[in-house]
Amino acid sequence: MADHPRDDSHLIETTVAQDTVYRGKFLDVRRDTVRLPDGHETAREYIVHPGAVVVIPLLDDGRLLLERQFRYPMGRVMLEFPAGKIDAGEDPLVCAVRELAEETGYRAAEWARAGILHNAIAYSTEGIEIWFARGLQAGQAQLDHGEFLELTTATEAELDALAQRGELTDAKTLIGLLWLKQWRAGLWPLEWRAVDLTMGS
Repeated sequence: MADHPRDDSHLIETTVAQDTVYRGKFLDVRRDTVRLPDGHETAREYIVHPGAVVVIPLLDDGRLLLERQFRYPMGRVMLEFPAGKIDAGEDPLVCAVRELAEETGYRAAEWARAGILHNAIAYSTEGIEIWFARGLQAGQAQLDHGEFLELTTATEAELDALAQRGELTDAKTLIGLLWLKQWRAGLWPLEWRAVDLTMGS
């Protein structure tokens, strides 16, 4: 792709009016009126989300730490990397450290930010920060009230097989697996930083 700036004016939609349909403890549902590039108007319904993190925890033997958790909208138990919502004003790394410790009990000596993924661009503002963690030390999980999950481990090859069979379908976990494979192949570098193991205590 060319390096010069693109003129996207023929694609841009502009906001005419905004309406909050529902505001809950977690989600903020909007219905906006927008003007299309051709001058016509239409409605856009979407969810304003505070953002989240996903952590790819690397055990010393090369296996990956994952969770099995019932996800009510899907009606089934899903296999996924640890993840959680970013609190208002919270630094994403602080959130990643907190979520890993709370959900799994593990703390990591080194962390690396991979990037961000937007998992539902047609109807949500959610962006999920992707973090890698290594130098793991086990501890006691501190699950939120009403949170139930089971820890498990898998190799990269085992996750590949699950994805190929259509049994691993969680978007953030699939993207985390992709990033892991690219990093291990030397294609997508990560910049690791040491983190105090007591951070977030």
